Amino acid sequence: MEKMKVRDLMVPADQFPKIADHATFYDALVALETAQEKFLTGSAKQRILLVQDKNGKIISKISPIDLMRGLETQYKELDMSDIIRRSGLTYIWTTMQNDLRLWEDPFGDLCRKAIEVKIGNFIQPPGKGQLVGTDDVLAKCFHLFVINRHDSLFVVENDDIIGLLRFSDVYKKVSQTMKACAI
Repeated sequence: MEKMKVRDLMVPADQFPKIADHATFYDALVALETAQEKFLTGSAKQRILLVQDKNGKIISKISPIDLMRGLETQYKELDMSDIIRRSGLTYIWTTMQNDLRLWEDPFGDLCRKAIEVKIGNFIQPPGKGQLVGTDDVLAKCFHLFVINRHDSLFVVENDDIIGLLRFSDVYKKVSQTMKACAI
C-alpha cells in the first residue's frame, strides 16, 4: 500500500453529478437531494456535487453544509472562526457572532434567497490542504485527511481538478489491507 498513488484510488470528475456556479441556491438544494436519492437507490455511485464554471472547469464541490453557509452570508467575514474555536477562545467567537448578528434571522428571507442567491457567491475554492496530485503517495493524503478533516480531496493535474480522492475509498483500502494481514 505504501507504493499506491492517488491515481490508484481517485474517482474521475466525469463520474460525479455537476452544477454550474451560476445556479441558484434552490437549484443546488434540488440537485443535492437528487444526487442523494440516486445514490441511496443505487442508480448513482456518487452523491458529491461538483461545481463548474461557465467554461465547464471544475472549481469546487457543494454539500449541505455549504448550503447552510450560503444562508448566512456574513460567514465570509469570519476567516478566523475555525482557528478561534480550535484554540479554545470561544468567547471571541461568541462576541463575533453577536457583533455580526449571525443567524439572527436566516430563514426570514428564505424564499428570496432560494431564487436570488447564486452558489458561486458562497462556495469555497479548494485550499492547499484539499489538493493532491495524481502521483502523490497515499501517506500525504492520510495526513491531509486527518489534519484537515475533509471527506474528500481534489485531485489536480496541470492546475485542473480532474477528480476526487474520497476518504471512504482510502478507508476501505486500509481496511482491506489490514484484514489481509490475517491478524
